[in-house]
Amino acid sequence: MELSPKEIKSKVKSAIKDDSLRKAVYNATVSTGVTRERIISEIPYWEKLRSKAHLIKKETIDNLDKYLELFEKKCIENKINVHWAVDSKEARDIILKIAKEKEVTRIVKSKSLTTEEINLNDELVNSGIETLETDLGEYIIQLKKQAPSHLIIPALHLSKEDVGKLFEEKLNIEYTSDPKKLLKVAREKLREKFLIADMSVTGANFGIAESGAFCIIENEANAHLSISLPKIHVALMGIEKMIPDIKALPYFLKLLAPSATGQKSSTYVNLVGGPSREKYNEGPEEVHIILLDNGRSKILEDQDLRETLYCIRCGACLNACPVYQEIGGHAYNWVYMGPIGITLIPQYLGEIEGKHAPYLSSLCGACYEVCPVKINLPEHILKLREKVVEKGASNIFEKTGMKIWSFAAQRTKIYRFLSWFPTKIQKLLPNGKSFPAPGYYKERILPEFDSKGFRKRFYELERSSKNEK
Repeated sequence: MELSPKEIKSKVKSAIKDDSLRKAVYNATVSTGVTRERIISEIPYWEKLRSKAHLIKKETIDNLDKYLELFEKKCIENKINVHWAVDSKEARDIILKIAKEKEVTRIVKSKSLTTEEINLNDELVNSGIETLETDLGEYIIQLKKQAPSHLIIPALHLSKEDVGKLFEEKLNIEYTSDPKKLLKVAREKLREKFLIADMSVTGANFGIAESGAFCIIENEANAHLSISLPKIHVALMGIEKMIPDIKALPYFLKLLAPSATGQKSSTYVNLVGGPSREKYNEGPEEVHIILLDNGRSKILEDQDLRETLYCIRCGACLNACPVYQEIGGHAYNWVYMGPIGITLIPQYLGEIEGKHAPYLSSLCGACYEVCPVKINLPEHILKLREKVVEKGASNIFEKTGMKIWSFAAQRTKIYRFLSWFPTKIQKLLPNGKSFPAPGYYKERILPEFDSKGFRKRFYELERSSKNEK
């Protein structure tokens, strides 16, 4: 499913009108946020963990070339096949080439945002390869032919009734909204696919440079089955997912689960260090890892914005964001959404292509407060808005308004008239309501103009102060 942030405005308008969507997203994000708060309150060194993780990511990203070279060298020593992909097409081509050479007809996948980023599923299916998502949320949205609506909880926007209707339609079962029964149906459908799959495709949460291994974190054991049963395992990993060594991993494990789902720890932590079938009689005979650039090097060049590459895809910033809570993930119309998404969209796709994205923020700062690696998202969002303005791509109303304000602010009489005039017109509006604003007034109203204004109030306070003396 190809996504384009060009359609953000229309998607946002549709989402705001969808009450059931907004309710589902709000309830899910708020409950996860509450659980997160409870868990981190039990960790007295939480802020120290955040600071340490930030420093580790800074060191790795600042020296990414060195760590990538070390990672490749160690992977080869571990008999892992290393591939480099400059963009989405090259990554898809590499996976298809492996599949065709090994005569693969069935693939099982575990949840991977990076494979969503390169639009892998459509390519595999169009090439005649049966491709199945095995994470429950991903399986649901695959049946529904939708993109994920959250970094961690792909089907967050759907209710159990929605899933029941979907399973009834797609799987020909009797309708039920009982989560346990729905889970049982999904488990039965998926389990047989693990046993007959020729190849698995996963993402990777972390690449460990010093040891040439990579880590996959999950809660459902679907990733574990994916890397244990098929003979070929292919992992797709963004180059920014690197960490220096195994000693760094526990810091991120302690931060990721509470931030993502409000758990103390993830249920499964899988470390892949090479093919294991010959040695252990289980696991893959071949392991491939594809290191994906796809615009990350361009982000790396910016000394300020490269901090956005520290992201560990926990989704905490989405759960805390009042804008995401109102519109859900599909409104962003790209694989990454929420506060981290609106910083990545214009960087990956260009300031013009993604010009609307940085404005989907209230700049309240909640995303920075919850980010486990302390990415200063509000600062980066402002920087990206500045780039949109510099490119001359800002909203026509904004540009016109700023020109009028600039002209008036330099001319005292005009400025005083323009600040006095609206207060008089406002009195003529029905019930003393405030002025409507284009694209804004249907959902909420602007604050009313002060009938006195700043200058009048200032002089009154000054006179009052003098009288008191």
